[in-house]
Amino acid sequence: MADISELTVALNLRDDLTDAELAELRWHLGLGPRPEPPSAISLMPTVDPPSADDAAYAIEFEVGFEIEDEPLLGYHGEAWKVGGALTSVLVRRRDGWALTSRQEIHPDQHGYVGPLLAWLADRSTARDERTDGSVLVGWTRFYEEDRPEPLVVRDGRVDWP
Repeated sequence: MADISELTVALNLRDDLTDAELAELRWHLGLGPRPEPPSAISLMPTVDPPSADDAAYAIEFEVGFEIEDEPLLGYHGEAWKVGGALTSVLVRRRDGWALTSRQEIHPDQHGYVGPLLAWLADRSTARDERTDGSVLVGWTRFYEEDRPEPLVVRDGRVDWP
């Protein structure tokens, strides 16, 4: 048994993203090289990364996973647990950007991916459409479930189901 969920993000972003923000966003989507230094989207995790003594860290280290050096929504190819394909796309629109991403995520990654989702929500064209001030950024679905649940950013924080 695994704690893997499907994460689907679908947003339209405003047209006022800077070149530095776009470069880092493309990197986080696996669509471009890592900017040096990657600082346009100041992504500070809301949880501490695992320590070297932690068994999870040892497993992640063995497969080459280091959160600071990996795009957060940048996996492309076959999905491990949720079926189908993992991908991210950023398309220019006449009035901004269209972003779609489908990834697999473990609850331990919420603290890393959450700040990026909050950053995206703040730049979404939908941020003013909901009466409660929240932004629907996408959906999440536990890999053994049939139905996805909405994924909402409220007051700068992701409400993980």
